[in-house]
Amino acid sequence: MKRSNLKIAALAAAVGASAMLAHPAVAQDKEKFKIYLSLSYSGNAWQSEAANIVKALAATPPYDQTVELIEVISGTDPQAQISAYESMIDDGADGIVSFPISSTALNRTIRRGCEEGVLFFMYDATVTENCAYNVSYLTAGFGENTAQALVNELGGEGKIFLSRGVPGNSVDKRHTDGAMHIFNQYPGIDVVAEYYSYWDDRTTQQETAKALAAHPDVDGIWAQAGEYGAVQALLDAGDRLVPMTGENSAGFRLALADPAMQEKGLSGVSAGSPPAQSGYAFKLMMEILTGKRELAPMNIEYPLPWVPADAVQVCEGDVYEDGCNVFPADRVPSSFVSEVLNPVLLPEVNVESALDGTPVAGATIQPLPSEVVEAANEPGINCSRCEAPETLYELTKIEPTVSP
Repeated sequence: MKRSNLKIAALAAAVGASAMLAHPAVAQDKEKFKIYLSLSYSGNAWQSEAANIVKALAATPPYDQTVELIEVISGTDPQAQISAYESMIDDGADGIVSFPISSTALNRTIRRGCEEGVLFFMYDATVTENCAYNVSYLTAGFGENTAQALVNELGGEGKIFLSRGVPGNSVDKRHTDGAMHIFNQYPGIDVVAEYYSYWDDRTTQQETAKALAAHPDVDGIWAQAGEYGAVQALLDAGDRLVPMTGENSAGFRLALADPAMQEKGLSGVSAGSPPAQSGYAFKLMMEILTGKRELAPMNIEYPLPWVPADAVQVCEGDVYEDGCNVFPADRVPSSFVSEVLNPVLLPEVNVESALDGTPVAGATIQPLPSEVVEAANEPGINCSRCEAPETLYELTKIEPTVSP
């Protein structure tokens, strides 16, 4: 469906010229929109769920009749994703919804695609090319808020591990920068081990076990995705758990609320990256392509989940309702990322959609709320020639209970 009016609309969005969107792209024949789902890193449950949500939405009416979705996994080498983007552009892509492996390495290719009328939507991870949309919770402050939560739990003193993500990725960089902004304020906090866990439970378990061999007296762990692996490593090493912060795995969220785990020493908060960002990005893209939305902000913020132990509520059905925020252990694996569903933004999908990409029978695509939250500029994360706000690293979810 790559016609001249589509190229005008996509290019207008790419350069922020909202006035040009008076001539949006609208399906006028039976030809489908060609949409690419481009993954880079794909080695964990988070990436699978994010991809499955997009697949389920693309198979939900009316998109099942108007969208041709093609998935491409390129791995952790930026050059491989650059080559993949080049092929998508040459193949006549109308849109590319993507988890980018680098915030800067892909920029030149993205710019070429924008100039040829391709609409780019990045989810979770971001790029600094200003013609691409970034849909991400990065600017919502995971790093600094979770770090402060851990500092509070430890009373401002203790030996800690940093369990990071994928080297060179904007998500890992932003998280760690925010966390270290807090930890560096507390002389009593000693980072005794730092390792990359690739947002994977098994890798996190292995790397945490290595760190425990050198530092068995660790007092706390600051973890990104894969955090349940850190819990398992601690249990393997003995019967002592420690305060932890982590993301949204069902295993970790259920453990936080488990009295037996609490008795062993586990405390903390479940926050972090929602796979639902992929579905939100896809729906925003499709609303632009079908002429239903004009979107001026290029950086859109997804809210940061924040679930302390006392706020964990187990769901009884297949969707999040009545305040529930995690599925039971007999319903999903421990690695299942709980923040994959969003009843406001993604009412069309359920737990089966996240597990295997299945559309919900009888569901139809629902319009998104008209308003979006514009993300703050963060140099090197979602923009290049820009100034960081004075409120960068400002705490939004928690207050310090100990003084630096």
